[in-house]
Amino acid sequence: MTLTTEPGVRTPAETLERAVAHLKGRQETGGWWKGELETNVTMDAEDLLLREFLGIRTARETEEAARWIRSQQREDGTWATFYGGPGDLSTTVEAWVALRLAGDSPDAPHMRAAQEFVLDGGGLEASRVFTRIWLALFGLWSWDELPNMPPELIFLPSWFPLNVYDWGCWARQTVVPLTIVGTLRPVRPLSFGVDELRTRQRKRTLIKPWTWSGAFEMLDLGLKAYARLPVKPLRGLAMRQAAEWILARQEADGSWGGIQPPWVYSLLALHLLGYSFEHPAMKAGLKGLDGFIIREETPDGRVRRLEACQSPVWDTALALTALLDADVPADDPAVLKASDWLLGEEITVKGDWAVKRPATPPGGWAFEFANDVYPDTDDTAEIVLALRRVAHPDRPRLKDAVERAVTWLNGMQSADGGWGAFDADNTRTLTTQLPFCDFGAVIDPPSADVTAHVVEMLAAEGLTGTKECRRGVAWLLAAQEKDGSWFGRWGANHLYGTGAVVPALVAAGVSPQASPIRRAVEWLAEHQNPDGGWGEDLRSYREPEWIGRGDSTASQTAWALLALLAAGERDSSIVERGVGWLARTQREDGTWDEPQYTGTGFPGDFYINYHLYRLVFPVSALGRYLEAS
Repeated sequence: MTLTTEPGVRTPAETLERAVAHLKGRQETGGWWKGELETNVTMDAEDLLLREFLGIRTARETEEAARWIRSQQREDGTWATFYGGPGDLSTTVEAWVALRLAGDSPDAPHMRAAQEFVLDGGGLEASRVFTRIWLALFGLWSWDELPNMPPELIFLPSWFPLNVYDWGCWARQTVVPLTIVGTLRPVRPLSFGVDELRTRQRKRTLIKPWTWSGAFEMLDLGLKAYARLPVKPLRGLAMRQAAEWILARQEADGSWGGIQPPWVYSLLALHLLGYSFEHPAMKAGLKGLDGFIIREETPDGRVRRLEACQSPVWDTALALTALLDADVPADDPAVLKASDWLLGEEITVKGDWAVKRPATPPGGWAFEFANDVYPDTDDTAEIVLALRRVAHPDRPRLKDAVERAVTWLNGMQSADGGWGAFDADNTRTLTTQLPFCDFGAVIDPPSADVTAHVVEMLAAEGLTGTKECRRGVAWLLAAQEKDGSWFGRWGANHLYGTGAVVPALVAAGVSPQASPIRRAVEWLAEHQNPDGGWGEDLRSYREPEWIGRGDSTASQTAWALLALLAAGERDSSIVERGVGWLARTQREDGTWDEPQYTGTGFPGDFYINYHLYRLVFPVSALGRYLEAS
């Protein structure tokens, strides 16, 4: 089937040419790509609160951050966790407190509107634990009414339930410093209160003690009793060991894990333990935060916002694959610069992943500029898929890096045959029952999207016959949803999962005519929007009626097309309509508008708009479409 284009609409080849030019133009001189990683205003509210607590908040920082926070408030007075999503109570609470810190009157219309939303949703009493921890730091909430996490947790051996390695890497790095903060229970009062946000109608629900939740509630009561009369030598030793654990995991850029939560809580913990601002760890940590700040001019004045993380390695891997999919020569200068930079980012030292896999040699890549403790399987698989296609002049160097990565990825396979992102067999769900864990994923079990990327990489390396690849394929086939799709852990949502799994299964030898592939194709066809694109709202993580439903986006349309093309549907009408949507909606500069968030941090809780997704995935989809012609 030949794609018919509307008058005035570019052909697929013209669309791809413009997109490739735009992508090449965004490459940094060092060889990498980095799109903004946009989240929500809790990052900016907590940054102001951190600086207030440390006594380093400036008027300029406050004014610029407050201007940004105000700009993100919606007409109903709320702040959401993603574009077009419902108002989020805890996000709105933190934004309100930050604006009070900036001097906004609680009687101002925008503050009144936020207050009404919070009260209607249950008030401060219904906010998440992390929000109430921030309030407790300033005496706006009682430490007594927060779950207790003792620093003695650091002593639990890795085989014992609830040890720090039972948590996902992002969670363990957050929990360890919070055990120090929660033990010291600091209070630095503000000049205002938050009574406007209290309902004072807290109703305690008694949990049955024979359930896990009830048992952990009883454990929390016991821990609080111990906290009042701890074994002093043990408590002091635990605090010192927790501090050493934190210090040992600070990265070269001053961060912890390259992400906001462990970073800010580690700074708080070290500060409370008496580390001065001139201490190397504190100095590097605070300086490093400046590198995550984006400032820009707006009609209302300059704004300042904080990225929760930065994704240059991930962005560069996807951009490199996109260029190669678009038939850019394998020795093109942009390709070689990117591959050189990626090879320089390889991690060859052991990190926390080695606790579960001590015999596995290191080799892989992380997500960020600096995160040697936590390379991840997803980045590593995608980078191998890209590098193996590059005509690099130093072939032995590239080959050795790929071989190390394959060995590491094989060693990181979980017992059930799938792959998690950062750890192997990080599946103990007992951790999720703790009263502390009311926000975000706290473990890192295998997921369909990550497992698919590893399987696709193994297939590309000619390893479909290996035990690791066969078990990965079996895991993916068993994980298919009843409707024919796959759940997406790190992207929104079933479109992301399906877009990753179908190409992987076909690459690993599953026939495009096999039932699992046909069912996936049917699901994609059923969920194509009338305009020809695809979209899935992030509410699908909690509300099944949203699965596969949402405004069409460039990245999600590309994911659907990648699956359909792998399934042999190149000449189908659904592919023609999807490619037509991309051609019709492309901007003059070669990219696409995409205010929607299509990335996932924590399903149901924390979402991401990767600003490069709207470009790299369409380039790959269009390139593969034209290649198949």
